[in-house]
Amino acid sequence: MEFIIQFIVAVFATLAFAILFSAPRSQLWFCGFTGALGWIVYYILVANEFSVVFASFVATLVLTLVARILAVTRRTPVTVFLLTGIFPLVPGAGIYYTAYYLFNGDTTMSSLKGIETFEVAGAIVLGIIFGFAIPQKLFHKIGALMHIEP
Repeated sequence: MEFIIQFIVAVFATLAFAILFSAPRSQLWFCGFTGALGWIVYYILVANEFSVVFASFVATLVLTLVARILAVTRRTPVTVFLLTGIFPLVPGAGIYYTAYYLFNGDTTMSSLKGIETFEVAGAIVLGIIFGFAIPQKLFHKIGALMHIEP
């Protein structure tokens, strides 16, 4: 039940960001889906005791692949789905806690959180890079098999 709640909240959070980002109206629910899918992959991996860095990498890779498939099938730039979909994975809490511990004088915890946040950000970048390393022709073939009309 908790996975369903997490998925629904991630859909609406991503949907709200997509609206702020001025994504095309016809693509809003697809943006929400990509963000929720990335979040649920992350959530499941962390719940199964994988590190947040690994979970961020895998979730971003899945998100990037789905964004590329949707870009082909919906005839929309991949950035519409990728930038809005990445929203739930951005390590905002890590940045907050890094600053929080720093201002409270706990340099050890600040350093630990800062390093973890930097690692998560790096994992997100690598997930996007690996997702874009796959040739575009493959996504056109997948799109042709899916027969989704824009």
